[in-house]
Parts: sequence; C-alpha cells; structure tokens
Amino acid sequence: MTTDDRFKSDFATDYADARALFLARATEHGARLHSVPHPRERGRLGETLAIDTALFGPADAREVLLIQGATHGMEGLCGSGIVCSLLREGFDRIERATRHGIKVVLLHALNPFGFSWCRRVNEDNVDLNRNFRDFSKLPADDPDYALAHPMLFPDTWPPSEAHQARLQALIAQRGQAWWQYAVTHGQQLQADGVFYAGNAPTWSNQVLRETLRREVRGAAGLHWIDLHTGLGPSGHGEKIYGGLNDADCIRRTRECWGPEVTSIFEGSSTSALVFGTVGQAAWDECPQTRYSGIGLEYGTVPFTEVLGALQFDHWVHAKAPQDERLKAQARELMKAAFAVDTPLWRRQVTEQGWQAVDQAIDHILKQGA
Repeated sequence: MTTDDRFKSDFATDYADARALFLARATEHGARLHSVPHPRERGRLGETLAIDTALFGPADAREVLLIQGATHGMEGLCGSGIVCSLLREGFDRIERATRHGIKVVLLHALNPFGFSWCRRVNEDNVDLNRNFRDFSKLPADDPDYALAHPMLFPDTWPPSEAHQARLQALIAQRGQAWWQYAVTHGQQLQADGVFYAGNAPTWSNQVLRETLRREVRGAAGLHWIDLHTGLGPSGHGEKIYGGLNDADCIRRTRECWGPEVTSIFEGSSTSALVFGTVGQAAWDECPQTRYSGIGLEYGTVPFTEVLGALQFDHWVHAKAPQDERLKAQARELMKAAFAVDTPLWRRQVTEQGWQAVDQAIDHILKQGA
C-alpha cells in the first residue's frame, strides 16, 4: 500500500457501511455510545437510520471537543472518513485530549437520511445548516430567491438553450455573488426548492440540541468542528467561522485555528452570507459555555459542477420523483460533486482534519483545561 492509499479503509462508499465502521471502531476503543434511531425513515437499502455519538473522556468535563459530520447528508462520506481515521490511525489525539480531562464527542451523521439517499438535504428537503433559526416569524417574501427559483427548475431537463440564455442574462445583470447568495442563503418560500430552511425545527435539529444539553451544557468551553465539502479548491480545507456574528467568538476561533479562519460576516469566505447554521444551537442550548467553532469546508470540483449536481438532484425529486433511472443518475452526480474518490484527496482532507483537531486540543490546553 502506498502512502497516499493509507486512508482508503476509513472512507466507506455508502451510509450503511460508514455507520457500521464507525460503531465498530468506537466500540473497539471503549467509547460510550449513544444512538437515536430515526422515528419514521429508513435508508435506501432498508437500513436503520440514526444519529450516533461516540463519547470519550470525563462525563463532567469542563472542556468539550465536538467533531460532527454529515450535516449535509452526502458530505458525510468525507466526514465519516475523517472521524473513522481518528478512530484508527489518529486515536492518539483522542487519548491526548482525554488524558487532560477533555471530553471528545464524535457525532457521526447529523443527517443520516441525506447520507443514505445520496442527497444533501434531509427527509423534508431541508438544508440542516439553514434550519437553526427563529421560526416564530416566517419571512413574508424573499425577492432574491423568487427570481432564482424558476431558473433552477426548468420545465425540461436538460434546460433548453433559451432557458440557459435567460439564466446567463440574469447572472450578468445581477452578478455571480448575487446568484450564489440568492440560491444558497436559506430560503423559506419553496418547500421543494434548493437550500430550503424549513418552517420548523427538524428531527436532526432537535436531536443535536438534545446532544448539546446532555454532553455540553454546564461545560466551560466548547470547540466545535463541523465537516463539510463542496466549496473551494479541490482538497483544500477552508476554516469558516461557524457561529453568530460575535466579534469575541470570531477572535477566539482565530486564536485556535489561525488567522486564515474566514467569516461569512466579513465577506472573506467562499460561502455566501447564510442564515440558520448549526452553530446557533450552541448559543441557545449552552449559553454559559465559551464557544469556538469552524465549518471545515473541503473543496471538491468547481462550484458550477456542485451547483449543477444539486440542481439536477432537486429537479428530479420535484419533477420526476418516480423515475428511478434519473434518481440513480442524480445520486452518482452528487457523489462526484461532494466526495472525490482519489487517494490524494482522501489524504489531503484527513491530514487537514487531524491538524484542526490538534489545533483545538492545543488551544484548550493553552487556556488551562
């Protein structure tokens, strides 16, 4: 086996195998396991869907390191691979943390439905990283997404030349940055649309909140690494600040993971300004806990290809939900867009993931955990 191939055994090809691998390796290391099965849905292969956590270290630790994957289902192929690599070759990092009294929480798949069905969204077509928001007042309108939606859902696939011309004219008029924002910010107008935020907390939202209350509430500090794919240069992990627009938290997060941490609030990230991200839950459920957090976003293929795969996936499920051939095609496009199947890419994302874990532990110890 070459050096570049050494992480291949950590990266499963589907949710069922990824879950089995995670649970087996966590059990081998004596983890305290907590699983919450989905109350309604099954996986594409008929398998149980669950949000699984593996816990290491003191139950009442003052400092917690949370590493989470599959917020966006299909992206779990990468997140699971990195977590499983920690449970194999990189376990000394977890041992180092627990020796110093740090609790390590590995959350395997926040969105098991999307992971299993090769979709980014959950069972309700909701983007979980837009779902953590105040639903007491739903927006009356969303003029940006209202313009974008019909461009994303043409009457036929592939889109006609006339439709493509109208789309290009709109982007030329409004700008590429506007287009990315309009599509990705987290709309609540169209339940079958892209980047849909939902109109109520999802099951995954509720389980994550329960996990934070059970494992983090009362701790002095939380360091949170949320693993994502799909934006930026292939194999590069952008460290995107993953919290509310709080200057102290942004500063503290950069003290931990370096000055290269970007922020959607400052316009320095490849991500547009989005609303309702998972970090909101930390403020809601653990208000007395000092927070530092990033979304570690790995590039895969060019953004136009990523958006094209997402658009086709949503189009098939909205316009042709009974067409199994098109759904299979959509699954393959989603896999290609969100997980690069090469030894080099697996090595790059794993090593950067380990580095982010090391930086979090170093920062905790520097603070005197």
